[in-house]
Amino acid sequence: MARNFVTLDISESYSVHRFLILVSLTLLPVFASAQPERTAFIGATIYPVGGLPIEEGMLVVENGRIVEVGPVRANLIGVHQVVVSGKVIMPGLVDTHSHTGAGDGGDSSGPLHPDVRILDALDPRADSFERARAGGITTLNVMPGSGHLMSGQTAYLKLRDAATIEEMLFCDDPLTDVCGGMKMANGTNSLRGTDGFPDTRARSAALVREMFYEALAYRESGKEDSVGVRDLQKEALLQIIDGERIVHFHTHRHDDILTALRLGREFGFAPVLHHVSEGWRVAEEIAASGSPASIIVLDSPGGKLEARGLYIDTGAALERAGVAVAYHTDDYITDSRLFLRSAALGVRGGMSREVALEAVTLAGARMLGLDDRIGSLESGKDADFIILSGDPFSVYTRVEQTWMEGVKVFDLADPADRAYATGGYDVYRSATTGQEE
Repeated sequence: MARNFVTLDISESYSVHRFLILVSLTLLPVFASAQPERTAFIGATIYPVGGLPIEEGMLVVENGRIVEVGPVRANLIGVHQVVVSGKVIMPGLVDTHSHTGAGDGGDSSGPLHPDVRILDALDPRADSFERARAGGITTLNVMPGSGHLMSGQTAYLKLRDAATIEEMLFCDDPLTDVCGGMKMANGTNSLRGTDGFPDTRARSAALVREMFYEALAYRESGKEDSVGVRDLQKEALLQIIDGERIVHFHTHRHDDILTALRLGREFGFAPVLHHVSEGWRVAEEIAASGSPASIIVLDSPGGKLEARGLYIDTGAALERAGVAVAYHTDDYITDSRLFLRSAALGVRGGMSREVALEAVTLAGARMLGLDDRIGSLESGKDADFIILSGDPFSVYTRVEQTWMEGVKVFDLADPADRAYATGGYDVYRSATTGQEE
């Protein structure tokens, strides 16, 4: 849908000559539908991530890309300007582990489904994507469930306002490209003892190893290149072995974490470790492996027994050990609208502000192999950014706008968008009719 530009008030901190320049420029016509060729967002405090904050900064975008980030300068003749003084601009948030989009994944027919693609089960019009945009999330790694040792292929999504899932994918063609990672898991979720599922942790690891060795035998036999012969499961595993598909490994207990790392060493991949509730127990081992950790913070205790060692200071322990850390929502476990709060809780648990900011932006982009496009505000990267009302880690801060490739996809001032940000029992009626009871 088309989104309008909004010009915000100028703060009193501007000098008189800047004030006169900006006032004159804000009298230019407002573009009602399409983004002008070049637009400068000026006056906000900018957190570029990977660099120092910029007071009274300027973010210039053109054709969906960032062309300049720095202090406000006066010679912006011919550039459309949006004044956002008093606000904060930072990169769009990257959620490395989500279940939004009404997807499903592996079914109960067996414990290993590497051929299953979550993209075939996603609804691009799902309300959960609207909630994610309301939370400032611009990139998602949507996962199948964790009730399997290998529940299938994840999907890396850019949260464009799209009609089809193809329009949201980072890849060009889902028929030929690798469009996401591979979801693997260990621990209690898959311990069923029926229908081919394991009943012990040792059998779980054995089943995974067997499938990887079958994939290697498939390649050695020459069947991989045979005309008319396709084994989608083995092809997906070979993509992991060849480094073309990233493994995202659900694991909680310290011994399960080490099992995941052991599997990676055997077959030549460094998994992204997800959850790692007891990661603080084996932080040095994780650091030595080179694997990053995507973690979660919960507001209250509860859930599965193997996650009882989950604490808000896990991120700080991993940071001290030198592990690359990102946060994720596991939505609906943590609501996408509250994603920034995860990083704020990490800071409360002892993380540095700089690492916590990276943990919801650039660190996650690296874990998806997308840091050349997203995760920080740098010239040449996608113009994915959010405008906040205040400090990113303040409980009072709101996501006011979310921009994707230079296009506004969420605006708190829009009643329809605000409904997704605030919720309530009468959201549907107020969003569609503009009426409230």
